[in-house]
Amino acid sequence: MRVGLAILVFVFAAPAQFRSTSRLVIAPATVTDSAGQFVDGLAAEDLVLYDNNVPQRIQMDWMTYPIDLVVAVQTSANSGAVIDKLGGSGILFTQLLAADAGQTAMISFSDEVRLHQDFTGDPDKLTHSMRMLRMEGGDAHMLDGLMQALGMLEQRPVGRRRIILMIGEKRDRGSQAKLADVVERVQKLNATVYWLTYSPFMQPFTVKPKTVEDTKPEAERIKKPACAWCPQPDDRGVPFDAGPGGLIYAIGELARLKQPELPELFAKATGGQSLSFLKKNALEQAVELVGAEVHRQYILSFAPLASENGGFHAIRVEVKNSAVRNSAGLSVRTRAGYWALP
Repeated sequence: MRVGLAILVFVFAAPAQFRSTSRLVIAPATVTDSAGQFVDGLAAEDLVLYDNNVPQRIQMDWMTYPIDLVVAVQTSANSGAVIDKLGGSGILFTQLLAADAGQTAMISFSDEVRLHQDFTGDPDKLTHSMRMLRMEGGDAHMLDGLMQALGMLEQRPVGRRRIILMIGEKRDRGSQAKLADVVERVQKLNATVYWLTYSPFMQPFTVKPKTVEDTKPEAERIKKPACAWCPQPDDRGVPFDAGPGGLIYAIGELARLKQPELPELFAKATGGQSLSFLKKNALEQAVELVGAEVHRQYILSFAPLASENGGFHAIRVEVKNSAVRNSAGLSVRTRAGYWALP
């Protein structure tokens, strides 16, 4: 039984960490069993990588490559419930996903794309930026957000893994960037896209009731009083607002059903994942799952033959049937291919 999905990576001049003077194709690969659990302990000889159906001689890198992570958050008018859930999540991205030596940046996208935090390893800075997010605009310029994230990653030092974590809906609204251009650029930059998606129609109903105190800026809120005569928090409830993510949004979605669902498209193209969430704990679990996957992938590499022509090369990785017990139940997820240099 053939196991594996295609991989998509970019050929580039290898930095010193790859221990080779040849151009290398780098292929992060995730191996899971039939229950979806990560499979550890495999060696290079347990896997076979095909380049345009031709087996390649691969090596497996055991060292940890620093991660450059861009978190892109949708902040359109129907995203209020998600923004509320993200409030204190900065440490999840810096510690669980970017991790040691990693750097995280954050942008938002709605009618336009905005930079909120440049690359940093400080979770407090990222948390502060997330708490300052506000709803703005009515569109969802996802492709424009992806294009800006790629531009930021392109300026980072070589020899680092490039990851984009999108938090938004499934379909674009209003981007200037073209889908084909974004797909080609993400492939050539060897970036992996993970997408945490949600339904704006359902999200407003998952938010706990707010009080007047909750609506104040963080610095102005009155915490639990230390004494009976101290200033008291304003616990009066505020009216529930379903926002644009209600019936009007649902009707608008019907008109956009013919548009491609971007999470699955980019996950398959880059070897990432598309995960959905409804409540805050599900959002946090999704981030933890992405972090676990990123840090348990096998980093495979091979040197394409010098005689190869330029153009797109399809890749797939499989577990050798004779190498691992019960290998028929294992699956490999990685990128769809790479653009070879002539």
